[in-house]
Amino acid sequence: MRELLPGLYLLPVPIPYPLKTVNLYLLKGKEEVILVDSALATRTARGTLELYLAELGLCFTDVNAVLLTHHHPDHYGLGGLFEGLGARVYLHEEELSRGHRFWREPEAFEAASWRLFLDHGTPEEALLGIRETMAKTRERVHPPRNPLPLKDGEVLELSGKRLRVLWTPGHADGHAAFFLEEGVLLAGDALLERVSPNVGLWAYTRANPLKDFFYSLRRLAELPAQVAYAGHFGPIPQVKRRAEELQAHHEARLQALQSLLDHPQDAWSLFLKLFPQELDPAGRRFAFAETLAHLEYLRAEGRVGREGPPYRYFRA
Repeated sequence: MRELLPGLYLLPVPIPYPLKTVNLYLLKGKEEVILVDSALATRTARGTLELYLAELGLCFTDVNAVLLTHHHPDHYGLGGLFEGLGARVYLHEEELSRGHRFWREPEAFEAASWRLFLDHGTPEEALLGIRETMAKTRERVHPPRNPLPLKDGEVLELSGKRLRVLWTPGHADGHAAFFLEEGVLLAGDALLERVSPNVGLWAYTRANPLKDFFYSLRRLAELPAQVAYAGHFGPIPQVKRRAEELQAHHEARLQALQSLLDHPQDAWSLFLKLFPQELDPAGRRFAFAETLAHLEYLRAEGRVGREGPPYRYFRA
């Protein structure tokens, strides 16, 4: 844990994923304590967070509000715990009927989720591993019951600071970043220092998440931000440059994907070529969804066509 600005603290919390830790941010004012993101609902995460709070003379019940950047489990997983202890929990309004509902009502999207994989070429045995991984993940998520909606552009006055809500979809439909008047961006997973945020198409998401992500990158590039503190890894001192790097990365991936379409192929086959490294079921799930998001972006742009179901993509 370290203090980034007076009253703003970085709290890195372990997660059992390749990224190793998730960065939470705590705002400590004279009358309020605010958390940005909540970590995964594991014993290790809770214990680490409890120690950080104790270093600041706090405990879980001292947290007055939790701002969730998005619904992914490593950011959202303990939201229900804090809500149950009396904290206000906030989530962008776009997440309420999509990502938040995905956790609160598992049955709402279950059939469509598995059908999406099967319609795009996923073998039954691979889908079994993905289903087992998702079942385990659900055990690590304690969703809030009634999160309060955040709106794009609204200004929150919390813990003696002013934060402007920025809707930054792509990585998640209702991803929200928070811009402090000190020129600091709490970016969540909209920007990351070392890797590109995963941009995946799922059964419950908006139709063109990569287009959404490009919109968010342009928006973030225009901010007068001096530094961005992200949901993983270190700070990003040049926000505009990093946004442009990520845009270029995905443009290159689109070109690479299009070049693979020398004959009609399904999304699963294409993901195996685009991501040739060995992946566990969780990694396969994310890589498949990202490949599908890129294919649907190309289709919306008229650069590829699609036949089926079962679906196969071809050069337009």
